[in-house]
Amino acid sequence: MKELGVIDNQATEKYLRIASISIALYDYIITLPAEWRFYRSQSSFSRLRLACILFVLIRYGSIIVMTLSNYGVFSTGFTRETCKNYYMIAPVFKVIQTMISQVILGVRTFNIARRDRQIGIALVVLYFVSVALEWFTNMFNRIPVVVNGNCTPGNSGRILSAWFFYTVAMLYDLAVLTISTVYLLRYNPLNSRLERLVRVLIYDGIGYFVVLTGSNILNIILYHTSDIQTQAAGASIGFAVIWIMSQRILIHLRELSETETRRLENIAAIRSPQNARHAASAIRSPLTAKSHTDPESGLNDAHTDDMELDIRTCVKPTVTLDHSDECGLSSSWGVPLVK
Repeated sequence: MKELGVIDNQATEKYLRIASISIALYDYIITLPAEWRFYRSQSSFSRLRLACILFVLIRYGSIIVMTLSNYGVFSTGFTRETCKNYYMIAPVFKVIQTMISQVILGVRTFNIARRDRQIGIALVVLYFVSVALEWFTNMFNRIPVVVNGNCTPGNSGRILSAWFFYTVAMLYDLAVLTISTVYLLRYNPLNSRLERLVRVLIYDGIGYFVVLTGSNILNIILYHTSDIQTQAAGASIGFAVIWIMSQRILIHLRELSETETRRLENIAAIRSPQNARHAASAIRSPLTAKSHTDPESGLNDAHTDDMELDIRTCVKPTVTLDHSDECGLSSSWGVPLVK
């Protein structure tokens, strides 16, 4: 009877993994146009912007970790000796994927916080503490588990440490998204476009946290209630969720930034054609304003895809369009509540 139970559990694990692969593959296909737009928006492939680099890393790093993890489960040719050389590969890439996702959240929060130095230091410290704990808890007391020729990493010992990995990840997400949400709520939208931007950023953060927390809780439950053969039954779901939600944040930021830039370029071209070129480089919506930039300093070096968010630097376009200074158009947003 015990053997039947293991077989049933393994079948459930494979169903979960097939479902996660199907969802990830579907999302990959429907986001191919967004990926192409990311590449097309780069000035040069030798000088990729930060958002594009993070997009590529989370997208194809997730494909690698899902491939390695699921190959070990669906394979039937592993022995105990060969499994010893393979079983730790998936956990290593699992931490790497989480690190990339946390960098995306950290950079997003840092720019939402107007690149505040103290917030930046706190985020860096929090990131490295979290990463250190994630590496330790995910790699400690791991053993190779071979059942019917497959190879998976198990967690043995009186204290199961692997599930702490998910707890640390949830705490990091909670801390970082709380900071970004607090700063977003402090902004004072002066028009519907800025209000929509703030709303989308808040919803993206909350959605990310809710979905990832649900996935992490599922994995914690499985580690505590499953036998050693099926502890990692929900791992592939976690990989897919991190992949999808992280790249969605980057895609939404790029789309919002591109839409606002195009709108203001059209306004500049109509009001003063010679300012259109300045508008293309100077206006990058709230996603690109520097934290301590003023109109005299210009924004010509800003990049929309770098997820830079600071809504403090503001000159209404109706005012800026009447001037032909070197800085062109500063921004289309009004004065925020917090300076």
